[in-house]
Amino acid sequence: MMRNKLTGFSLALLLASTIAAPVLAQPKKEEVVSAINSCAGYIANTILDKNGRSRCDYNLTEGKWYDYEVPWHTGQAVYALLAAYKATGNKKFLDAAVRGGNWWTGMEIKDNPKLKGMVGAWHGDFIGGDDFVFATVSDGTPGIYELSRVTGNKKYAQVATNAAAWMLANMYYPEKGVCYDVIDAKTGEVMKENSPFWAAKDKTKQSLFDVSRPNTEGWLFKDAYEFSGDAKFKDAFLLLCNSLVNLQGPEGLWMQFMPNFIDVGSFHPRFNLWYAESLLEAYDMTKDKKYLEAAAKVARVHAKAQQKDGTLYYEHYINGKAPEKGSICGSGVAFSGILWMRLVKEGYTEFKENIEKSAQWILKNRYATNHPDPNLRGGVIETRARFKNGKIWLVNRDIGTSFSVRFLVDYLKYAY
Repeated sequence: MMRNKLTGFSLALLLASTIAAPVLAQPKKEEVVSAINSCAGYIANTILDKNGRSRCDYNLTEGKWYDYEVPWHTGQAVYALLAAYKATGNKKFLDAAVRGGNWWTGMEIKDNPKLKGMVGAWHGDFIGGDDFVFATVSDGTPGIYELSRVTGNKKYAQVATNAAAWMLANMYYPEKGVCYDVIDAKTGEVMKENSPFWAAKDKTKQSLFDVSRPNTEGWLFKDAYEFSGDAKFKDAFLLLCNSLVNLQGPEGLWMQFMPNFIDVGSFHPRFNLWYAESLLEAYDMTKDKKYLEAAAKVARVHAKAQQKDGTLYYEHYINGKAPEKGSICGSGVAFSGILWMRLVKEGYTEFKENIEKSAQWILKNRYATNHPDPNLRGGVIETRARFKNGKIWLVNRDIGTSFSVRFLVDYLKYAY
């Protein structure tokens, strides 16, 4: 009995302290502006190489950079640089974005009739360089379309739209509300029965949802429609967003699609946010609140997963299991915040404290601008620890900084 009384008293104290907890103070505006400049400078001077391609993953033990889905990482770097340019007017950020956009459009395939119009969006990493991936294209295209809007040069959007047209013609499966994931770059054939993403799990018998997803990440078909005026892109975008709404699970995620893993209950730190962001784009296009509420369900999952200090990890679980703390996901902190800010503007004020946690976290969790390793100076923490090539593979990823710049620019407009 005494134990129960003590437990109840402790709980009462906990609840009282929670209720009385002060709202996080907003950082000073000049701190945010300074962080935008230092982070964008890191992208322009370190993350993008002289050719404009992202260097992606920095191995902390080797002191070397490694490719990882270079096309989408580059496109996100461009997107961040353009946001920073519009916020600060610093032309160096625009120049770097153009360099990245020129590299991206240089991937256009012109010499293979079967793939003409597509871009060479190889995945890399464990599935190698022989396969092109839908999301490796689409995750990078927001920055490419934005580059055309900012510069007035249509070539960037045109190359992205050509790729969208190829993917619509060859990878879109409207009857099932999905797009296939992978193209065999050697043959130009779309992989409709077996995906290399499952090779590590030795999954020989694969279903439709193992080789395809709604694939609205980056809202490529929406941008293609707005650039070209071709209604087939709009129709496909909204059909796929409707598929997302219909396929969303009771927990608010899409656990049936990798890189979520329903067998262990883990969800990816950005994948569901990509879908939620595309749903907000669908809401902006149609004002249909079903898209807004579906996005809010994702936002609530991430708000619940966010730690008291603002941290999000690479692997969180829907089954109550504690997150894996070996990999810290700065991009997840930032991307969640981007989504939360958009939702607050639509009346979902429940996310205000989470936004402030993300702002404080990003400002505190950056490498010093005088860090001994120049490959890290000014970047945001985004660690990923894996076992690879017979050893611990510990990297800091470029995307923590790219998403954080986007967050900070949005936060500047949201908070001041």
